Amino acid sequence: MRDDGSATAGAARPDTSVAHNARVWNHWLGGTDNHEADRRVGDHVAGMFPVIRDVARADREFLARAVRHLAAGHGIRQFLDLGSGLPAADNTHEIARRVLPGARVVYVDNDPAVLAHARALLAGSPEGLTDYVDADVRDPDTVLARAGRTLDTSEPVAVMMLGVLNFVPDDEEARDVVRRIMAAVPSGSALVLTHPTFDADVGGEGNVAAMEFWNANATPPVTARGRARIAAFLDGMELVGPGLVPCSQWRPDAGAAAPVPQFGAVAVKP
Repeated sequence: MRDDGSATAGAARPDTSVAHNARVWNHWLGGTDNHEADRRVGDHVAGMFPVIRDVARADREFLARAVRHLAAGHGIRQFLDLGSGLPAADNTHEIARRVLPGARVVYVDNDPAVLAHARALLAGSPEGLTDYVDADVRDPDTVLARAGRTLDTSEPVAVMMLGVLNFVPDDEEARDVVRRIMAAVPSGSALVLTHPTFDADVGGEGNVAAMEFWNANATPPVTARGRARIAAFLDGMELVGPGLVPCSQWRPDAGAAAPVPQFGAVAVKP
């Protein structure tokens, strides 16, 4: 790890008395990097909206498929993973390097718990190939400046925004984040995103009450969007088939998959 701002020793300690998204997500995936408050809120949300654990697994599996596709099918060897969350099995750099051993990956998050785990995760990584940036996605200039120490933005970059834009409640601000980051990477780069929805045709109606509970009892607050509002983040880019679909149904590894109320897409910058 560098000591020039990407991972500072004086980072704030996480508040474990309030449920936090990264740790609750870890709980839904069956991990152990969580606390009583996270498990209590996570279990309550799952009781209201049982499919949330399926959403968590589908999102994680989508990440693996998208990274493999971009590395193998498009030859992209650089990945900017925004809002990376707590490490789990098959992290972005591990998946990418099975296809392209020299792949470069920068993780970005602003959660102290994620920072602590990132130090351990990256301890054995080859120098110059993996880094962690402690920054907020809503500050693209800082994200890009720090990521530029590891990534070469004259070459294509896969920008990973899995479950990130739902923490930016204003549509215009969220679109501006996407525009500014994608403007900084060249033609042939890709945007990979997932986003929760209330759309009833994919089972999202149960998300309404669950998100209200979440926003009253956990942090950070989350926003769901419909298909059209999510599609607007992809304006000007070329969707990779099958397009914007429930993330479980984006190129599933084995046959048909049931939909989940979490849209996913991969799009390439022309």
